[in-house]
Amino acid sequence: MSIQLTRRDDFAVITLDRPAALNALNYATLQAIDEALDEVAAWKVRALLFTGCGDKAFCAGADISELLDRDIPDEYVGTRLGQSVFSRIESFPVPSVAAVNGYALGGGCELALACTFRVGTSSAKFGLPEVKLGLVPGYGGTQRLPRLVGVAAALDIVLTGRMVAADEALRIGLLHRIVHGDVIEAAMAYARGFTGHSMLAMRLIRDAVLRGVDTSLQDGLRIEADLSTISMNSEDGKEGPRAFIAKRAPRILDR
Repeated sequence: MSIQLTRRDDFAVITLDRPAALNALNYATLQAIDEALDEVAAWKVRALLFTGCGDKAFCAGADISELLDRDIPDEYVGTRLGQSVFSRIESFPVPSVAAVNGYALGGGCELALACTFRVGTSSAKFGLPEVKLGLVPGYGGTQRLPRLVGVAAALDIVLTGRMVAADEALRIGLLHRIVHGDVIEAAMAYARGFTGHSMLAMRLIRDAVLRGVDTSLQDGLRIEADLSTISMNSEDGKEGPRAFIAKRAPRILDR
């Protein structure tokens, strides 16, 4: 198996399991992730975590040996497969956390970018080094990175192909938190900071942000108004204000 799918408490954990290849992505791994997402969608979990097997790499990118045998139609199909799987992660019903241990390069960096949050150890290193091979990132790196860190910082990273250490990644907003000890335990602790809230409210907020970021401010405000109205008419949206008035903790119903 190129991945492991496990459940820990309220979390689903997908572990890339190709340590000999530094957990590099190939077609089989992408398809396995897609199938795992089908399974997780049927679970009652509150967050989805991604990590890599071992302590050397979260994911070192695409499997270069597989790239050599692809013709143009195959390469396009493969690129669109990676984009489709990562877009699915980005819009998955529950938030996702990339628990980065070691290298997150190329497709590994793009996988992390597709997650809602990124935490990493002090050894975490991010990068999109495709330019060094005469290639263009294909799984969303040229699109998600500038939206996350800004155009200037993204161009510096992508055009030089350099690696970004954990402290710089934290400073520019590529990494949410540097953690210590077991990276999955740390990611679970981080996730508990938001998984106690209404799942519906979190889904609607993420939808508002992801849909609104590519529109004008006025169109984004209309999206926000629609989704805010939906939240106010949900059971959790009614319980929250009642609890506030009663000076008690809300009983979250959407679990």
